[in-house]
Amino acid sequence: MAPHGYEPKKLIESVWAGTKAMVVNDGSCTNDKVFWRTFASIYGKDSLKDYDVFEEFYRVEFQQAKMFCSYNPQAAEIVYAAKKAGYRVALATNPLFPAIATESRIRWAGLEPDDFEWYTTYENISYCKPNLSYYLEVARHLGVAPEECLMVGNDVGEDMVARETGMEVFLLTDCLLNREDKDISDYPQGGFSHLSDFLGI
Repeated sequence: MAPHGYEPKKLIESVWAGTKAMVVNDGSCTNDKVFWRTFASIYGKDSLKDYDVFEEFYRVEFQQAKMFCSYNPQAAEIVYAAKKAGYRVALATNPLFPAIATESRIRWAGLEPDDFEWYTTYENISYCKPNLSYYLEVARHLGVAPEECLMVGNDVGEDMVARETGMEVFLLTDCLLNREDKDISDYPQGGFSHLSDFLGI
């Protein structure tokens, strides 16, 4: 972004400020609006004209991040198996990224966006993890009660809180994230093979 007049350190700090604003979003507007409102408060409203430049970053440079991401073919396999077994499948990923980035990440996992009934992006939802309202909004969008949902995730702090909404949870211990070293003994858990058994697929 330097050729467009952005000093690196300030830009990074500004992106983090926008990210933090999304995390505490109160639901009054979508996350993208919160991010860009925060960004414009730092750089001025004229900076909004560079929206397309940021989108171009996700189309081009961001794609190089794929080489640093782990890949496990079992992730795609279990999505396909769950759908074949009749489960409705949505991707409840923390909506800090625009759709173009989330769709790229889906493809890096060996899937296509159309493999999911819905996936959260910063354009289509008004909360972030671990806010319980995020999970309630996902359920509302799918037209189901939280009690009808199973949240599968690898992040103890951000994913397992879904249980507090009435959702069932399964802690995927492959690539486990437990930043606060919480007791995880109470959660159904395991790797992809254990998840397959848990789902009966």
